[in-house]
Formats: sequence, C-alpha cells, structure tokens
Amino acid sequence: MREVRIRDSLTGELRVLDPDAEIGIYACGPTVYSRIHIGNARPFVIFSLLARFLKSEGYRTKLVINVTDINDKIYVAAKKAEDPSAEFARRMTDAYLEDTARLGLGRPDAEPLATETIDEIVALIADLIGSGHAYESGGDVYFRVRSFAPYGGLSNRRTEDMDQGEEAGSASLKEDPLDFALWKAHKEGEDTSWDSPWGPGRPGWHIECSAMAEAELGPSFAIHGGGSDLVFPHHENEIAQSQAAGRPFAQAWMHNGMIETDAEKMSKSEGNIFQLSEALDRYGNEAVVAYLISGHYRQPLAFGAEQMDEAVARVERLRNFFREHGVEAGAPPPEQQRGGSVGGAPASRLDAFRDALADDFNTPRAMAQLFELVAEANRAEVPGAPEAVKAMLELLGLGSLAEEKHVMGNASVSGGGEVHASGFAARPVEEALLVERDEARAAKDFERADAIRDKLAELGWEVRDSAEGAKLVPKS
Repeated sequence: MREVRIRDSLTGELRVLDPDAEIGIYACGPTVYSRIHIGNARPFVIFSLLARFLKSEGYRTKLVINVTDINDKIYVAAKKAEDPSAEFARRMTDAYLEDTARLGLGRPDAEPLATETIDEIVALIADLIGSGHAYESGGDVYFRVRSFAPYGGLSNRRTEDMDQGEEAGSASLKEDPLDFALWKAHKEGEDTSWDSPWGPGRPGWHIECSAMAEAELGPSFAIHGGGSDLVFPHHENEIAQSQAAGRPFAQAWMHNGMIETDAEKMSKSEGNIFQLSEALDRYGNEAVVAYLISGHYRQPLAFGAEQMDEAVARVERLRNFFREHGVEAGAPPPEQQRGGSVGGAPASRLDAFRDALADDFNTPRAMAQLFELVAEANRAEVPGAPEAVKAMLELLGLGSLAEEKHVMGNASVSGGGEVHASGFAARPVEEALLVERDEARAAKDFERADAIRDKLAELGWEVRDSAEGAKLVPKS
C-alpha cells in the first residue's frame, strides 16, 4: 500500500491519507436543471478514478457523489419546459445517470438525492438554531455568518467580497447581508414543498450537501471535492454550517480546475456549452475520459476541437498498440510477475505510474509513464509491456482499449462505427471525417480533402477510393 498524498485546498499542505481508516470521499454532483456539460463530467471522472486507484492500493474507500434535485434553477427550468418541477428534476436526473454511465467508469458507491434527505436536513438546521448559529425569520431560516469565526478560511475572501449570490434568500428577512438561507419558506408559484418546524418550504442549496455528506460518510470524512467554482460560497458555507453544528466535517479539500473555452469558464449561463452526451456521440467515451485526465486536476483545462482531436489520437495510438502487440490471455500484470521472467521496464514503469497517482493524483505524469512504455515496446520487444499498459489503462478507466472487441474488430465496439472489410471498426469521429472529405472533394476543395486524409492517417486509417465510394482501412 503506497502512501497517498492530497494537496488540501484549505491549507495548501499535502495531506497523507490514513491507511487504517475508511477514506470517505464526497464530491459535489450536478444541480439537475439541464443535461450536464463536459465541464460537469470532470469531477465525476477525477473522483471516480481516484476512488478506483485507492481501492487498487488496498484502501477502504467509499465514494459519494450527490444529485441536487431541489433548487431555484430547477423551478425556473421546469416552468420554461412547462413541466412539474419534480417530474422535470427526475427526468434530468435520469439523463445525468445515463450520460455518466456512458463514460464507462461505473457508479459511485452512493448517489444521494436532496429530496431523499429532508429529515436529515431539518435536523441539522434545528441543531444550528439551538446553538445560536441560525435563526428563523418569516418562515425562512438563516445562518449567522459572523457567529462562525473561521468563516472565509477556504476562499480567503474579504468581508466586502462575500456576495452570497442568488441562493442567499430575502435580504429584508436577514439580520446581516452576509447571512445565507438554510430553509426557504414556500412561495407562490413553487409546486413542491416539505414540512418543517418553521412551516412548509424547502432547503437551501448549501445545507443539502452538509446533510447528505454526513448521512453517507458520518460527521468526519477524509476528502471533500468539487469544481473550483464551488469554493465560494458553496463549500465555504458547508464548512461553516457543519462545523458550527459540532461536526468536524472534511479533513481535506480537493478542487478541480474549470474547463475553459476561449479562455472563458464553461458554464450553462455563459452559453458556450458542449453537452457531455454530444461529446460522447462525437468522440467516444475513451477520448472524453482521456481528455479530462490530460491535465492535472487542480489546473484549468482548455477545451476545443483541437484538444479533442488530440485525445482521439492518443486513444487510437493505444488501440493500435494492442492491435499490434495484443495481451497474453490470463497474464497477470508485471507487478505480480516479478518472481518470474517479467520485470525491468514494465514493472518499473508501472511502479512510477502508481507513484504519480499517489502524489496528488498526478494523471499527466502517470500518462507520461504509460506512453514511454508504449514507445519502448514499439521500438523493440519488451516482454510484459502489453500487460503493464493494460494495468495502467484499467486504473485510468480506459481498459476497454485493450479488449478484444476493440483490438480485433467487432460490431459492438464502444462508440459505434461501421465494421469494414478488414475487421476493424471506425469510430464516429473517423466516419464523420470521411464524410467531410467526400464533401470537400465534391466541392473541389482538394486542399481540404487532403488535410482530412492526413488527419485520418494520424488516427490510424488509410482512405481508399473505389467505384463504390471511399472506404476506411486500418493502416498496417
């Protein structure tokens, strides 16, 4: 079992995970007011793979990713769609589950819904009122921010910069503009409400996560994660309300950087959305996962056609590696073969790969070890290399690249695609490029057609023109 270190967003220090304790991980999931975009998928991928790695190292790990299905934005979106808000939230939750299932990473150990945690939310609010950290006003309940001295420690914001945003509640009902809503009284036009000691209403966003985390992981757990856009006010408020109620809460915080397009943060409100379902349709699940782990999780990640084409090329390079080398049936990875003939480069690379993941989950450094081994095995025979590469890919959620249905060609290839005479299957991105080339040739734009042919060659395909039309044939 390796020593695993995580850079704590709260203190800036590297925290060593306790090998004897259960490693509870709570990651903030989506607010289901629309289908999720590729930016929402980054924390799902990062924390799913972190939990997978920890389990492979022998840590007892529980991953929790919640679904926020009570929120102001859901009321607005449901009204626009002319649907009851509860039905709309269920439909969007189903879409989220469907889209993330297509990533091929499995499900978290628990996926709590806010609507199923009302009793715990009400109990937590009652504790805060009892301790003087919260107060009821006009059917709303507010948290007294100035009653919690460490407030602002996560975000390092000055008091004058602490705008609580649209979830803050009614200014006229608050003792202090800094205070934020824990419970909101039912309002005209809202078609759902729940009973509470303060009257019918619904919880505020921040208290939902505090209650769901405690319900699944207890009052203290190892890691709380989510996007860096949640640091303030969401995560700052989670710390305040949980610790003010006497819960130690998260021991370390992990925040992934934002997905950026044209140097702007990708968000639903800014209109530069690329839905996850669309990305999966166009590029396939392996390329999407490979893209999302291509940069260190703490850093922003640029998004665009160029970056996705690069991810597709990396995936095809790995798939071609297994087409050429294959994997010996039933062969264990090199880390289990050191008493035999396999060792050297594959075992060393696999060790370095795992060491990189243990060091603040450094996926780019881990990927570098993987591709170094691929390059070595492509230059000369390296016994055990395919098995080591497959073991690495399994930890990155890309193990399907080594499966026979991808290597030998099969109509069930993930991502679809026509099966050609060679037995290999082109993926949607390659088929789309072939169509673009045909269109360019028909328009006599031969420069563009040649550029697309070269791109297909980079992806491992040769274009062959015939009387029946252009065909894609895997390069030998």
